[in-house]
Amino acid sequence: MRPRQFDLIAFDWDGTLFDSTSLITRSIQAAVADVGGTVPTDQSASYVIGMGLMQALAHAAPDVPKERYPLLGERYRHHYTARQHDISLFDGVLPLLSDLKGRQHWLTVATGKSRRGLDEVLRTVELQGMFDGSRTADETAGKPSPLMLEELMAEFGVEPERTLMIGDTTHDLQMALNAGCASVGVSYGAHESDAFHVLKPLHVARSVQELHNWLKANA
Repeated sequence: MRPRQFDLIAFDWDGTLFDSTSLITRSIQAAVADVGGTVPTDQSASYVIGMGLMQALAHAAPDVPKERYPLLGERYRHHYTARQHDISLFDGVLPLLSDLKGRQHWLTVATGKSRRGLDEVLRTVELQGMFDGSRTADETAGKPSPLMLEELMAEFGVEPERTLMIGDTTHDLQMALNAGCASVGVSYGAHESDAFHVLKPLHVARSVQELHNWLKANA
């Protein structure tokens, strides 16, 4: 077994581990339509994935008045919840996480989801005990602020140079850069990988299997 380069590995959730990009995009568009805003394009709606919910909705629907944000959030949650059981982890995620656990990495989640939303999916039998810690956008600063990663590093006593962030958006990679951590991007999620390179990820994986192979060899 090769020595570990990273003690703490932080994963984004939606679009990185969980195949939810399309559902989130459609739910944002439907919510904006419900409150009478200009419906964002697929690209505009998917761009905000990874941000905290209200920050994301405000960015995706700039013509919706602030006083309608509570309704906008309510309609988003309605559309997402109606279909959330149709989505699941990407194929290959469980073997990937199991291998990393076997190498004694601390595994964490840094996500734009709410605490309630993340806890709901982490209660599934297959994920029980898989993650050592997590941070959500509603309990700390949202991405690309480094605070999520800084709090996780403090919790586990890990330095930035021993921490790796993995995500599918520029928000994830910018957060890692802001925290002084290394990052790996995945190109099968919400953002086009052409925008990743300026943020200096160590690697951009085109599939979960490629990510698994890279982590086995380099993490």
